[in-house]
Amino acid sequence: MLTEAQIERYSRHIILREIGGKGQKILFNSRVLIIGVGGLGAPVALYLAAAGIGTIGIADADAVEISNLQRQVIHHTTDVGKAKVLSARDKMTAINPEVEVIPHHTWVRADNILSIIKDYDFIIDGTDSFATKFLINDACVLAGKPYSHCGVLGFSGQTLTVLPGQSACCRCIFREPPPPELVPSCAQAGVIGVLPGLFGTIQATEAIKYLLSKGELLTDRLLFVDALEMRFQEIALERRNDCALCGDAPTITELRDQSEAMTLCDLGKA
Repeated sequence: MLTEAQIERYSRHIILREIGGKGQKILFNSRVLIIGVGGLGAPVALYLAAAGIGTIGIADADAVEISNLQRQVIHHTTDVGKAKVLSARDKMTAINPEVEVIPHHTWVRADNILSIIKDYDFIIDGTDSFATKFLINDACVLAGKPYSHCGVLGFSGQTLTVLPGQSACCRCIFREPPPPELVPSCAQAGVIGVLPGLFGTIQATEAIKYLLSKGELLTDRLLFVDALEMRFQEIALERRNDCALCGDAPTITELRDQSEAMTLCDLGKA
């Protein structure tokens, strides 16, 4: 039963036919993990806390740097030098003291990611490394955890939602991470600060829709956005029967770490 204070706080959700009081209670009993609380993870964390997701895990081992503040809006100038998970937790609980925020002050690796994601209903990939993105994809598929993938660079980005066993995973599209020399870093290519905000809110929306079983998720569809031209494009995807991870005869059956040299400026320490 929602309290009167909760009814007032979430009133704009409750009056929506798709959510209502029942849906709000579902959100409050849900658990979402955000891996990376930088450019993408910042808006995800703020909006999920505001939405009343009952338990939100945040995983990141980095500290706030002055160069982060152009896009990582959950962190303030006074937070420079502070662990990102602690800085983010402070802002999330300030917005909504009812939300339980669980900081995981670590990088996700092959030897710890399964134990971190196991207790969550939905995973958000807000990382800045192709190697980590493939690790998250592989771990979520092997563990049967739905998740939102995203990457941004310059003025463009892409995102999709993966439902293991039902939809295409990242390895259905990209079999292996690209060579490091083909991927510019954030410092080399840059990113317009508002772009992670655009994509982070899409990721947060996907999480809420999944938890409520409402609407149509970005499964088997890669959403590409060119913010410079302000054009949105969808690319149809299909789950590949010969995918090494989620196909009929998978060859990837255990996790392994890959080179961390491959980075995207969508978040994290970049």
